[in-house]
Amino acid sequence: MIPFFAFPPAVRRVIYTTNAIESLHMRLRKIIKSRSHFPSDDAAIKRLWLALQHQQGHTTRTAKAWREAMNQFAIFYGDRFTRRAS
Repeated sequence: MIPFFAFPPAVRRVIYTTNAIESLHMRLRKIIKSRSHFPSDDAAIKRLWLALQHQQGHTTRTAKAWREAMNQFAIFYGDRFTRRAS
């Protein structure tokens, strides 16, 4: 946990966003694994769609400081970080 706080706030916000994506992915995997068998692919897709519709209202946090975070990543990890021309 201590290395996490070594990053500036903009980078921490990006990490929070990544954790939210991983959390959603975990919930979707849990839905699929809870039923060992679906009668068809359409049944599984419908189940995932319903879960996403239910989850849509719970997402409140977004990363607003991407550019600042990218600058910080370039400083910390200059040898591993490449920027795309936008």
